[in-house]
Amino acid sequence: MKMKKEFSLLDVFCIATGAMISSGLFILPGLAHAQAGPAVTVSYLIGGLLALTGVFSIAELTTAMPRAGGDYFFIMRSMGAAVGTISGLLSWLALSLKSAFALIGMAEFASRLIPVNLQVLAVCLCVVFVVLNLISAKDAGRLQVGLVTGLLALLLLYIVFGFKKVDMHAYVPFAPHGWIAVFATTGFVFVSYGGLLKIACIAEETQNPGRNIPLGMILSLIIVTLIYLLIVFITSGIVDSVQLGSTLTPISDGAHNSMGFKGVVALDIAAMLAFITTANAGIMAASRYPLALSRDQLMPEFLGRIHSKFKTPYISVLMTGLVMTLFLLMRLEILVKTASTVLILTYILSSLSVIILRQSGIQNYQPKFRAPLYPWPQIIGIIGFFFLLSKMGVEPLTICILLIAGGFFAYWFYGRIRSTREFALLHLIERLTAKELTSRSLESELKEIINERDDIVKDRFDHIVEQCIVLDIDHHITMKELFTITAQHLSKRLAITQEVIFNLLEDRERESSTVISQHLAIPHIIVDGEKVFDVILIRCSDGISFPNEPEPVKAVFVLAGTRDERNFHLRALAAIAQIVQNPRFEKKWLAAKSIEDLRDIILLGKRKRHHE
Repeated sequence: MKMKKEFSLLDVFCIATGAMISSGLFILPGLAHAQAGPAVTVSYLIGGLLALTGVFSIAELTTAMPRAGGDYFFIMRSMGAAVGTISGLLSWLALSLKSAFALIGMAEFASRLIPVNLQVLAVCLCVVFVVLNLISAKDAGRLQVGLVTGLLALLLLYIVFGFKKVDMHAYVPFAPHGWIAVFATTGFVFVSYGGLLKIACIAEETQNPGRNIPLGMILSLIIVTLIYLLIVFITSGIVDSVQLGSTLTPISDGAHNSMGFKGVVALDIAAMLAFITTANAGIMAASRYPLALSRDQLMPEFLGRIHSKFKTPYISVLMTGLVMTLFLLMRLEILVKTASTVLILTYILSSLSVIILRQSGIQNYQPKFRAPLYPWPQIIGIIGFFFLLSKMGVEPLTICILLIAGGFFAYWFYGRIRSTREFALLHLIERLTAKELTSRSLESELKEIINERDDIVKDRFDHIVEQCIVLDIDHHITMKELFTITAQHLSKRLAITQEVIFNLLEDRERESSTVISQHLAIPHIIVDGEKVFDVILIRCSDGISFPNEPEPVKAVFVLAGTRDERNFHLRALAAIAQIVQNPRFEKKWLAAKSIEDLRDIILLGKRKRHHE
């Protein structure tokens, strides 16, 4: 069952923003300041720039494959079921941990205003958000918009009042522990940008994903990075350095110094809004991982069930809520660091996925957004992310390795037996070794994704092309040889003699040349009968010689129809004309690896469709 497409550009922006602004802003700046001094602002800037390289890759992959499961889905299609299973389970666990931690953080801040049992409040909030996500993803998205609007307004208030109190002497020395410490601190604060991954998880439910996902992610990253830089810079200038290095509430302390008690209350409310938005977006995103894994038969099928009324993955949401509730009863410090490590690994795998898919030569990999300056952002990002991993510490890396082993165990004893999906790395190896290792299953899956992503509703021309003859001729021929081959195939389908069809093709060519461009010809004839129309697609890599044409033709579309199909005949000609106008048509036509690839070029070509 398909999921509703309910998220707009504003929803995407607010989900990403709400997922990012959390502990990375309200808790970490003080601890990070102790490591890097006032230059912690630079640490956040470097983190934002590295995150941008990852966003380029994730946006490209997500617009090519807008499916539930996000990074898992495209990593699986790039590197195979083993890596995909490990990535999916780890990302699900990481987002669940991060969301549970956000709920605990929210409860801790709430205790500053109202005496309350932290764990009870956190569990109650978890139940509320689970119910909300069970009923409607759209309502969860609307709540996110309202929460983020209030959060940004309060943070803007802090920036305006804080600037007036900044003491420039507080920035001297700017990097008291050296610049190596500044770079190392980037790994510590990088978790602040982990929320961007959540957008990939809700891609299947996003309206116009080709536009809204990259635009929403990039806008969110730019605005959130600016907010981080301004707030961290201001906080370093209004809170005593010693106090800032030891506090877990740096922004609230800054608000006390710049706005008094009312400011503390306002920023405590902002912190709670931030934790709520992170938890809400976290449940929404994390629950899509079991859904995607079950669709690929890497986890039990019942996890992928969609509620008949609410159109939400209710089993997956409930299981995510249960796991988060268990995490709320645990100490989370090391596990949160482990979640950060997993997020960095996901960015690395996403960058590798772009490289593999681009180099594999898969024809139906057609993202709406392409990462600029490829492959440099991917290469720079991978190097930078490995540097961050080296600074994460032994414990989280050890736990991460154990979790990877657990994911591989789950794949080996469950998914390996049930799933045999094709992946892009096989296509790349096939391309490098010239050995046939793949079928067309991945190409076919990507074609269906494109149809759904672009809201393509097949018309009559599509159905005819799906059933038509496709010929791939590997040697040079003349026009008469082409007409002989065409007549042989059409005579069987139209119940007309080869001689009649051959003569009709020749007569049409004598009237005027059917070669319409340097490498394209569209011979079209009218045959006797009623309600008959057929098409033949032909590629000849070495070319077909037409009389009085200086260059051989390499693409030929033959149309044959009865007189009562004249209107459709004209529509078919118009459809082909629109498809071949693509500047990359000739290159794609000659590079296609099979007759089904040739057929897909026509089926997925951009054109106006007519439905009667």
